[in-house]
Amino acid sequence: MDNCTSGSIFFLTGFSTVPELQILLGLVFSMIYMAAVLGNLLIIILTTQDRRLHTPMYFFLKNLSFLDLCLISITVPKSITNSLLNTNTISFSGCVSQVFFFFFLATTEVSLLTVMSYDRYVAICYPLRYEILMSHRACVQMAASCWVSGGLNAILHTAATFSVPICGPHNIHQFFCDVPQLLSLSCSYNIGEIVVIGLSLVLDFGCFVFIDVSYVHIFIAVLNMPSKEGRAKAFSTCLPHIMVVTLFLSSGFFAYLRPLPKSPSTFDLIVSVFYTVVPPTVNPLIYSLRNKDMKMALRRLTAISVL
Repeated sequence: MDNCTSGSIFFLTGFSTVPELQILLGLVFSMIYMAAVLGNLLIIILTTQDRRLHTPMYFFLKNLSFLDLCLISITVPKSITNSLLNTNTISFSGCVSQVFFFFFLATTEVSLLTVMSYDRYVAICYPLRYEILMSHRACVQMAASCWVSGGLNAILHTAATFSVPICGPHNIHQFFCDVPQLLSLSCSYNIGEIVVIGLSLVLDFGCFVFIDVSYVHIFIAVLNMPSKEGRAKAFSTCLPHIMVVTLFLSSGFFAYLRPLPKSPSTFDLIVSVFYTVVPPTVNPLIYSLRNKDMKMALRRLTAISVL
């Protein structure tokens, strides 16, 4: 039995042990990471600088972009470094940090996506009451509750995960410290973390149902719109939102509910990419950069920079 202490080292097996393939994957992840960072930073800058975008929808989008920027920075840079330098280690404190901040940011993002669906529901179904229901104070309170819930969930997961000693080699068959892999290293059945995961999945499923119900009401309201252009715009905006949320949550559900295979699987690594790398990369495209107001704000910012 080997108790996990602050001096422990974990070994991340990653996608491959072949040096040439590691370098190739490192370069691919580097390009994806740069695209995600630039896209989310651009949204943060535009929604901050352009006063026309100081509305509830873009307030939540700015929070989402900051979340995505942090979320992808928790796991991907370490994986890139390991791939390019042909190493596979992560310290105990680094592993604890990854677990804490991953759950902190992922939980906050699920909560924020739920709030954003409510914002769109009110805007489309109750436009005359929108300014009252989505006042600045209400938006700040909803955003703050998302961050607080994320912090509380992260503390529970981190404390429960590392409360049980680790047995045997500290080999994690992932490109980051993922909880299902850490639980497989525990000396005994970690009932505490299993209970926390169960509660988290129930809450996440509740958020998923709320989002779906909100968009069902939105679609019903959209179908009653007299303008074909308005209906097309609403559908083109809402459908990609649902696709991203479904991909994010369904891949997470699959990873945390599926029993770990006895031998390492590349499939598990691919699934983890869908809830750690894909959402922060595609959210800027789905939520904002396809938006007409964002494009106009970008043109205005570019024009000011040229002058």
